[in-house]
Amino acid sequence: MPADLAVIGLGPLGLPLAQAAVAAGIPTLGHDLRPAPDGWDGPAPLLDGGVLSTAELRRMLAGGFTPTTDSKGLGRVRTAVICVPAPRGADGSPDLTPLGEAARVLAGRLRPHTTVILESPVPPGTTEEYLRPLLEEGSGLRAGRDFHLAYSPSRVDPGNRTHPWTAIPKVIGGLTPACTESAAAFYGRLTDKVVRARGTREAETVQLLETNFRHVNIALVNEMAVLCHDLGVDLWDVVRCAETKPFGFQAFRPGPGVGGHGVPQDLSGPPYAVRPLRMVELAQQVNGQMPRYVIQRAATLLNEHGKSARGARVLLLGVTYKPDVPDLQGSPAREIAVRLMELGASVSYHDPHVPAWSVLDRPVPRADSLYESAADADLTLLLQHHRTYDLQGLAVKAQLLLDTTGATPTGTAHRL
Repeated sequence: MPADLAVIGLGPLGLPLAQAAVAAGIPTLGHDLRPAPDGWDGPAPLLDGGVLSTAELRRMLAGGFTPTTDSKGLGRVRTAVICVPAPRGADGSPDLTPLGEAARVLAGRLRPHTTVILESPVPPGTTEEYLRPLLEEGSGLRAGRDFHLAYSPSRVDPGNRTHPWTAIPKVIGGLTPACTESAAAFYGRLTDKVVRARGTREAETVQLLETNFRHVNIALVNEMAVLCHDLGVDLWDVVRCAETKPFGFQAFRPGPGVGGHGVPQDLSGPPYAVRPLRMVELAQQVNGQMPRYVIQRAATLLNEHGKSARGARVLLLGVTYKPDVPDLQGSPAREIAVRLMELGASVSYHDPHVPAWSVLDRPVPRADSLYESAADADLTLLLQHHRTYDLQGLAVKAQLLLDTTGATPTGTAHRL
């Protein structure tokens, strides 16, 4: 059966979209530009992304999903969604190189009446000012006349069982009203609600606002964590009580840092040169200091118990960027491990989702037995609360436990 949809970029944005499409009965072509490793006949991201389980991928393949690195099939689909990453570049701005590569490949195969949708996290104006010229130049077609062009911010939340992909409203902003309606018709096959923005720039700015909202509020509660520790106040109890307010408050919880693929943006650098979002700048500073604060608290705890960080055996629990996902993108665990090693500590880790982990090009020993390793370690650092962790039992076994997640029972561990 020929594919009706092409998802370009099989990472943390593209694979969940492809999964939702296949579940809705849409034959889907998955295309990625990165070369596959030796001995593998599909795109490399299916192996290294850790976005979906092997069982989920098998179900997708059986349901009409075709992963490939061949671009020929892109010319036979009605809808193409670009989900490539836009990582932070050397100057701090999003690197649009992957998007440019994807656009050129798609343009060479683009046919009239195709609907092209961008989901990558890009600054406002990217769809119209960067993607559109590449598609038009490479295809000889005109956006808004010969093919539809739209933007839809990705709202994927890996590991979230409460809000599955199909239950999250999709925001759509098209180059023209017809473009918006064409994109809305596609997403209407996958989700219960479609929200129409005025245009591509408004839809792109939705992504900007949502991402920055998360980072700013995490920064606020991280600062509250430091303040409450200095005051001798239980922040976790404060948040528990505050979230009972039915209006004007949304609960965020502190942690060892902020990871993931949603990069905060203030657009103060080239080529935008607009007034910087000072709240975002400050949030990045606060969140960026949290791994160092965790190390400070860890060293203090060790000293209070008559031990030095130098030579201490430290076990890190949960090294992914969020609970119950195998994704290491931007995880603060890496910086925490590096700083512990610089202090002379002996670092090991346990994570049910990460079979092997390296820091500074050196493999970090993996703990096979969680409770035995916690009992043997001078300090256990809980960085992510995976569902498989029995925190009550862990608190009993560990010599010294610092919980950065607030998940351990009250009074059983030292909390951030």
